[in-house]
This record gives sequence, structure tokens and C-alpha cells, in this order.
Amino acid sequence: MRDVLTIAIDGPAGAGKSTIAKRLAKDYKIVYVDTGAMYRSVALYMMEHHIDLDIEQDVVEALEQVHIRIEYKDQVQHIYLNEEDVTQKIRQQSVGEGASKVSAYLPVRKKMVMMQQEMAKMTSLVMDGRDIGTHVLTDAKVKIFLNADVMIRAKRRYNELLEKGESADLNVIADEIRERDHRDMNREHAPLIQAHDAHLLDTSKMSIDDVVHAIKKIIEMRR
Repeated sequence: MRDVLTIAIDGPAGAGKSTIAKRLAKDYKIVYVDTGAMYRSVALYMMEHHIDLDIEQDVVEALEQVHIRIEYKDQVQHIYLNEEDVTQKIRQQSVGEGASKVSAYLPVRKKMVMMQQEMAKMTSLVMDGRDIGTHVLTDAKVKIFLNADVMIRAKRRYNELLEKGESADLNVIADEIRERDHRDMNREHAPLIQAHDAHLLDTSKMSIDDVVHAIKKIIEMRR
């Protein structure tokens, strides 16, 4: 049996999942799968085709028109939506909010999860999201749950937007994060919860290097 390293990282928005997952993928020379980008791609398709994200039936009916492909160029993940590279487009704040909505619909989750599980069968990887350790990769070798104070997470997002030259309101972002947390934790299908065998790390007062170092220690213990 192949020695496949699968790392599942879960946690709420702004906890640092993607940043940490990318660092681990680079250091271990394994594939990084940004599951959130897949849901963002679904949301982007719906938004560009004027489909109401709050009407599940309409979203599900349009889902069969959505084709997502992930390609890696120099260890950087590129997301293709119906053969268009939408890697940058899907990072808009509005698309992130839309992703939280469409990810609550079971048919959407089933389609994305099937794609993600197939990837994990093929190669060593690190995958981040909200239900990776509890639903997508239940037998992952290493499971991590990252969390951080709401205002800390809001400040991180606020600074990201300012660096991109976008206007932002810290209090509005904090409110959006609280709403998203509530929606993610209370959705009917695969809600955001810590897996029983996941290691909890509160990143509120930790640097990126601190978090990466802590996870590497956990990985070495499990290998």
C-alpha cells in the first residue's frame, strides 16, 4: 500500500486554513486542494447567470452546467470553471458569501465531495475546508481544527482587502463572519464541527510560522 499523507484542516472563515495548508503543501511537496475555491466556483457560476442563491431548486437545476477542473502550475492551484481560469475572480468577498450559501445544499456538496475524495485516492495532499475531517476525508492521517477570535479573523480579512486596494469596514466584516459561522455550524448537511480525532489549534495569538511548526510536530507524531 502506498504511503499517502492526507492532511485535513478544518475551521471557520479567517482562521488561516488556506495560508497554513499552502505552506504545508509546499514544505512537504504535496498537493494543496482548496475546497473553498470549488464552492466559490459554483457560487460564481450562479451569480454570473443571475440564479438566486437562496432558491435551492434553481441552484441544483443549474449545477449540471457547472464543470470544475483543478490544474497545478509550479505548485500553484488554478481553478477552471467551464474552462475559464477563475482563480482570481472567485476571491471577491461577495463570491465568498455566495459559497457559504450554495455549500449548504446537499446536491452541491455531494458533487464537490465526490471530486475531492477521488483526488485523495490518487496522491498525498492537504485539504482545507469546514467538513474535511468529519465528512470528506474521514480517514485522513492527520486532522487539524483551526480557530481564532472573531475580531482577530475580521482584522485579518480587513487587512487583506486593504492590501488589494479594496475598501472595507471592520465591523461589517466581523458581522459577516459571525453570520457565516452561525450558518456553517447550523447547516443541516455536514456542519462545521471539530472531528473527535482532530487537533485543536487556536491561532489568535500565533504567527503563521508558529502554526506550521505545531502542525508539523503533530504530523511527525502520526507518521
